[in-house]
Amino acid sequence: MHVSVSFGGLRRCKLLPVVSTQAEDTVHKAQYSTLSFRNISRALLCHFRGSTMAQAAADPAGAAQVNSPVSAEETSTVEAAESGKRKSDETDQPESRNRGKRRRGAGGKKQRPGERYIPPPQKRNPGVSFSREHFDETSYYFEGGLRKVRPYYFDFKTYCKGRWIGKSLQDVFKSEFRAESIEYYQKACKEGRIRLNETPVEDLSVVLRNNDHMRNTVHRHEPPVVGTPLKVLVDDGEVLVVDKPASIPVHPCGRFRHNTVIFILGKERGVSELHTVHRLDRLTSGVLLFARTLEISQRLDQLVRNRELEKEYVCRVDGEFPEGELVCEEPILVVSFKIGVCRVDPTGKECRTVFQRLNYNGKTSVVRCLPLTGRTHQIRVHLQYLGFPILNDPIYGSSAWGPNRGKGGVVGRSNEELLQALVEEHRSQESLHLLDIPDDGILIEEVGKNETPKTVDKLDGTSEPKKGNSQIQVDSSETVNDLTQGCTDLNTKNTSLQPPPSNSNGNQREAAELTHKDPPGTRDLLCSECKLVRPDPTERELIMYLHALRYKGPDFEYSTPLPDWAKEDWVEAEFN
Repeated sequence: MHVSVSFGGLRRCKLLPVVSTQAEDTVHKAQYSTLSFRNISRALLCHFRGSTMAQAAADPAGAAQVNSPVSAEETSTVEAAESGKRKSDETDQPESRNRGKRRRGAGGKKQRPGERYIPPPQKRNPGVSFSREHFDETSYYFEGGLRKVRPYYFDFKTYCKGRWIGKSLQDVFKSEFRAESIEYYQKACKEGRIRLNETPVEDLSVVLRNNDHMRNTVHRHEPPVVGTPLKVLVDDGEVLVVDKPASIPVHPCGRFRHNTVIFILGKERGVSELHTVHRLDRLTSGVLLFARTLEISQRLDQLVRNRELEKEYVCRVDGEFPEGELVCEEPILVVSFKIGVCRVDPTGKECRTVFQRLNYNGKTSVVRCLPLTGRTHQIRVHLQYLGFPILNDPIYGSSAWGPNRGKGGVVGRSNEELLQALVEEHRSQESLHLLDIPDDGILIEEVGKNETPKTVDKLDGTSEPKKGNSQIQVDSSETVNDLTQGCTDLNTKNTSLQPPPSNSNGNQREAAELTHKDPPGTRDLLCSECKLVRPDPTERELIMYLHALRYKGPDFEYSTPLPDWAKEDWVEAEFN
C-alpha cells in the first residue's frame, strides 16, 4: 500500500510504503527491510512548503513569507535526515563519548593511590614577547668599557626527552648535565631548586616518565659585552632599525639573556613586541631591522621570500684577496646546530655570494660581500673555502680545520672529529664561550655525537618559513635557541633577587653611573661561578670583523657608515 501526498495541485510526491499487510511485508522484505526516515522527512518538508505556498496563493498578504529562509530547526532536521541520524541521537553522542573520560597523561589508565599525575605537554606560544617582568629580573652596570649583568636566579625548563624515559633523575644528571657535579644536584634537590611537574624533588632516584616537566633553578652569570650604546637609525612606528655593536646577540640564546639587543631595547627604551625580520651573528655588527607590527612583519617577510631585499656586508680577511669580482657558489651543509658549525659539502644547500676587494694594507684585505642567498654562516664559510677567513673568526679561522684552515673544503676530519677539535682548542684557550654553547649544562662532549648532518635549513633561500621569535630569517646566523624558556626568580626561600631599579629611561650615561657594588643576594652558596674570578674578555674575543653595511628593499634603504677597521688607513692593533 502506497501513500501519496498532494501539495495544492503543484506537485505530487510518491513515498515508500509506510503501512503494509503481512503478505506485502513478506513479498517486499528484501527491498524494504527498514523504513526510510530520510524520505519521510523530505515528504514532510515538501508538505510544509506546499501548504505555505497554497496559503500564499490564497492570501496575497502572506506571499512575502514564501521566500523566507528555512528555519534553523528545519535545516537541522534535513541534515540529520540526510546523514541517517536523528538530531536527538547526535545530542546524546558527546555525553556517551565523555562518559568515563580519564585524565590525559595517565596513559588512559585509572590513577592508583599515591601515583603522581603527569600533565600533558603544553603548546608553545609562537610569538613570545618579553615584558617588564622579564626586564626587571636584574640590572646592568658598566665597567672597563663593558656592559655587565648582575647575577640572577633563572629557571631552566624542559620536558622529559625520549631517551630519558625509565631513567632516574640522578642518571640523567650524571650522563647529560655534567656542568655541575652530582653532589651539587643533590644539594640543589635538598634546597628545593629542582622541581618535577611543579613539585619539589626530594630524591634524585625518582624515575622519569613521558611528559614529565622538569625545572631547575640556577644562579645565572652572563658574559659581558661591549658597552657601546645601541644607536637607533630609524623608528617610524613601522620599523625599528638599529646599528648593532659587535658581541651583543640579537635575542636570548646560549649564555646570553639580558645582554641582548631585545632586552637592552626593552630595558632602556621601553620597546617591546618587536618582530624580528632578520638577525646577525653575535660577533657581527651593523644594520639590524625589526618590524613594529605584525602587518609590516608579514610584508617584509614576503619581500624576503621573493628575494627582493638586497644585503651588503663588509669584512676584513686574512691575506691578499684577489682584485675584481669573485663569485662563490659552493653548497653549504650544517654540521652542528648546537654550536652552529657549517662547511662546504656537495650534499648541502645551494648558495651564492659575490665578493669584491675594496683595499689591502699588506697583511689583510677589506672585502665587500653580497649574499644572494641566506644560508647559515654563508659569508664566513665561503670566505674560509676561498682561503681568506675573516679576521678574529673563532670558528672558521680555527686551526681545528687543518693546516690550511679548511681552504678548498679540505679538512681531513670527520664532522665528529672536527667538532671535538674545535671544543678542545677553545677549552685549552679558556674560550669555550666563543662557541656560544648553551649554559643549560648539556654535556659538551656530546655535542655533534648525535647530530646527523642534514641539508635541512630554517630557510629556503632568504625566506622565513614561519613567523615567530623561535624561527627567524638568518643572514650569516648562529644557531638559534628557543625563546620560550621560563624566567622565574626563585631561591630556596621563595624570595626573588630584586636589584635596585634603574631610572635610566633610555639614558645610558645615567645607567653607567651604577657602581659595581653587588646588591644583597647576588652571591649564591651553591653557585660554582660565584667562587671564580674571571678576567674581562679582550677585544679579540668580542669583535669579529664582519659588518652589515646596508639593507635595501624596493622602497627603503638603511645603512651605516663604514666601521673604523674597514677604512683604508686603519692600522691593526696588536692583541694580547
